Amino acid sequence: CSLQAGLAVLLKAERLFHSSYHSQAVHIRPVCRGSHWFAQQPCGGFTLCNTADASCLAVSWELRQTLTVVFDFFSSGQGKKDWSLFKMFSRTLTDTCPLASQSKVYVDISPKNKEKELLEVSPPPTSVHEAIVQGDRKTYAVYDLLSPSLFNTSRSLNVQLKWKRPQDSSEMPIPTLHAQRYVGGYGLQTGEICTLIYNTHPYRAFPVILLETVPWYLRLYVHTLTIITKGKENKPS
Repeated sequence: CSLQAGLAVLLKAERLFHSSYHSQAVHIRPVCRGSHWFAQQPCGGFTLCNTADASCLAVSWELRQTLTVVFDFFSSGQGKKDWSLFKMFSRTLTDTCPLASQSKVYVDISPKNKEKELLEVSPPPTSVHEAIVQGDRKTYAVYDLLSPSLFNTSRSLNVQLKWKRPQDSSEMPIPTLHAQRYVGGYGLQTGEICTLIYNTHPYRAFPVILLETVPWYLRLYVHTLTIITKGKENKPS
């Protein structure tokens, strides 16, 4: 459908490239279509399935494309946390792609504190989905573009999130897993790049995959890599 229908309608280049952060990725992995023991068993880790494996008879390749974009309207909008699809992308959703077997929009509406929920989304979602993410219970408003009732009243879907009353300027809650990075020193002798990874969960540990984007002006030497956890040197897997 290209940019004519579906979620890709929102991918307006000038809006994406002027955001605070954007990242495009293509993920390819082999998936076993049939085996002697397990049907539809995906190949895990770095082990590639092939037809020579005793347990795998045929292999398919799964292609997954992702786009991650971060907009910062809290700073540019006089401290307001309200947002909408039109405000972010200058476009709204008008129709689903006929070739798509699934096309959904998820909005995180999880309450951030014990008080009554202070935010509301419009129009009303087609369903609500709950999941456990990093030990926390999350609630998502789901907009199914394949639902006939979604475009009944209007041929345009502009998902909006508004706060029921003005919010103070307090900082947003810190996520369970978050990271900070900074560059120190200068030159090849004292220059360094440091990444701090925090886990604020009271008792649970999480596996972490770290992907670094190195600035063009830095030359890194892998043999100088040091990893310290709670004051002690740590060896990654």
